[in-house]
Amino acid sequence: MTDSVSPDSLFSLAGVLAAGGWILLAALPRWRWTMGIASVFLPLTLAGLYLGLVLVHLIGADGGFGSLEQVARLFENRWLLLAGWVHYLAFDLFVGAWEVRDAQRLGLPHLAVLPCLALTLFAGPVGLLAYFLVRATMRGAVSAAEISEEG
Repeated sequence: MTDSVSPDSLFSLAGVLAAGGWILLAALPRWRWTMGIASVFLPLTLAGLYLGLVLVHLIGADGGFGSLEQVARLFENRWLLLAGWVHYLAFDLFVGAWEVRDAQRLGLPHLAVLPCLALTLFAGPVGLLAYFLVRATMRGAVSAAEISEEG
């Protein structure tokens, strides 16, 4: 990234992009553009930002992925810390969009999904777990094959 762009400004931009997707998922889940924006365009935009950050800042960075100590050293670099945050934003938004799409496919009420979306936004895996609990409670046990169905 250039000197004119700071990690803080990209942090803010990424947050605004992700927030837009979450607002669409929560408030306009059945609008015809919501899924295209929240499950494809915004996560891929964030993924592109992530890729750019990693390509520019990972090479030659102190640290690595072989131990917690190495990861901690990587994240001492603010650009790579930002990349890690953008990684979370992209994947959590993608998972939230999947939850909404899956719930719509199964006919689950959106109000039952909203708390799961909030948890997915703020505590990723906890929200996914909550969604599966809501799904199982409202639909009964499901198989792995049924989870991956697009219908």
